[in-house]
Amino acid sequence: MKTKEKMKVFVVDDDIFRTYLYEQHLVNLGFKDISIYHSGTSCLNALTEEPDIIFLDYHMDDMNGLEVLQKIKRFNPNIYVVLISGQQSMEVAVKSLKIGAFDYIIKEEEELNRIEEVVEKIIKVNTLLQEKNNPKPSRVHSLVGIMLIAAIICGFVYQFLQ
Repeated sequence: MKTKEKMKVFVVDDDIFRTYLYEQHLVNLGFKDISIYHSGTSCLNALTEEPDIIFLDYHMDDMNGLEVLQKIKRFNPNIYVVLISGQQSMEVAVKSLKIGAFDYIIKEEEELNRIEEVVEKIIKVNTLLQEKNNPKPSRVHSLVGIMLIAAIICGFVYQFLQ
């Protein structure tokens, strides 16, 4: 399971102040590997670095966040993308979730708290998915042990009945 310290995070926003604010907040939350991009194009060009989470601004000069989101999801549908917007547009929020955004955050007073909440949700979902895909060895060993005991008992019963 990846911890916050080992997760790679991209912050994509053309507002230099916001990227600095988000970066500092993510560092305070325990993230170590954070990359900043000031355009959708620069983010897309860096996808080979395999980010785990991308915080993506909706309104940027070169292309909007929905266009970038679509390209990110085509490249790797397993990246957690959180769209952040200054607009309270239900239409944009719904479109972003349909395309594959993990969540939608509105730039307001509580946005840093929302980022923290979303990060915790991502960690929980990621943990559950990894546990589902990689069962704990103790469970596997227990199942194998039970199956072996059952096979031995069946063998004894078979010999006894003959």
